[in-house]
Amino acid sequence: MGLFDMFSGDSQEMTPHFAFATSLIYMISADGKIKNEEVGQLLAVLGGEESDGAIGVGANNGKLLERAIKYRQKNDVEKFLSEAVPILTDAQKMCILTNILDSLLSDGHVAQEERELFGELLEAFEISEERFKPFFDVLTLKNDRSVFTKTNHPSNKAGYTVKLKL
Repeated sequence: MGLFDMFSGDSQEMTPHFAFATSLIYMISADGKIKNEEVGQLLAVLGGEESDGAIGVGANNGKLLERAIKYRQKNDVEKFLSEAVPILTDAQKMCILTNILDSLLSDGHVAQEERELFGELLEAFEISEERFKPFFDVLTLKNDRSVFTKTNHPSNKAGYTVKLKL
């Protein structure tokens, strides 16, 4: 904390909810491009609200989002993880991971930077790929809308049945 931070109104106390919002900001900005689908996912997760014909983050989470953006601008992911990991429960870690995965899959393209950040979070949260795989499979299925546009999609073959492997 800087000497004059107390006067800026930008208190950056790490809480689980703040870690959640901030992790979403790290993920949607990981590849340097924030796409419409990612913003839509952010609004869905944080709660959208209409104001003067535009949809933005709802009042309850508007300040949270502002703080998360400022935090992201000032801190690298390593600092974020050093502050967030110790305060998160297993359920909160899994909630963060499933939501950021949903966000990164939302535009139909997974950038290398997004893959790397996701891997970094898995490792920091001490969640193995094996444990996370069923969640990954469900969210991949949810976000693979090409089953509607590609008639030759492997999942559209006669007799194919979607199954969850545990």
